[in-house]
Amino acid sequence: MVAEIKAIGRQAAALHLDAGKSQSFGDFAAQVSNLLSEKWQRKDFNFLINNAGIGIHASFEETTESQFDELMNIHFKGVFFLTQKLLPMIADNGRIINVSSGLTRFVLPGYSAYAAMKGGIEVLTKYLAKELGHRKIAVNVVAPGAIETDFGGGVVRDNPEVNAFIASGTSLGRVGLPDDVGGVIASLLSENNAWINAQRIEASGGVFI
Repeated sequence: MVAEIKAIGRQAAALHLDAGKSQSFGDFAAQVSNLLSEKWQRKDFNFLINNAGIGIHASFEETTESQFDELMNIHFKGVFFLTQKLLPMIADNGRIINVSSGLTRFVLPGYSAYAAMKGGIEVLTKYLAKELGHRKIAVNVVAPGAIETDFGGGVVRDNPEVNAFIASGTSLGRVGLPDDVGGVIASLLSENNAWINAQRIEASGGVFI
């Protein structure tokens, strides 16, 4: 990805982060600070998109504490404390986008823990929007429907039955592609949408409505 960005004449860099290990966030923030200074000669950045995630499919009765903790660490605790660590480097008038899920609106059995974490993110987003308002930082949620990626072992992309089931319940007649979500995020980061704040925007093609 970095090479592709550089190939079109832009600057890019990549840093390793385990979003489930909050104890590493201090060191990561220091790396970000050093990179900003050395590569871009600045102390801040404009946009933070919290998009790390994993998928664990298990019924409520079968969900283990270990699975719950792993989901919590990545999907909620990680977002909370990574944003907190990076906040001093987010520029005033910047943006934060937290990625949630269509599963906070509709229910598919087997995702109770995952969806609960995402529900927490949607509430957290409103609090961030309110508490960071004095710095003119807008905070929103983008909630994708099912997307053809390697998420959850690539089940939506690679399992024809799952893909067909979701497509049949989607108004636009197919499952989502990565660019369907990327376009929404890019739009929210544009100057034209600077007035959108504390909102949940679902990018799902109209699934299960």
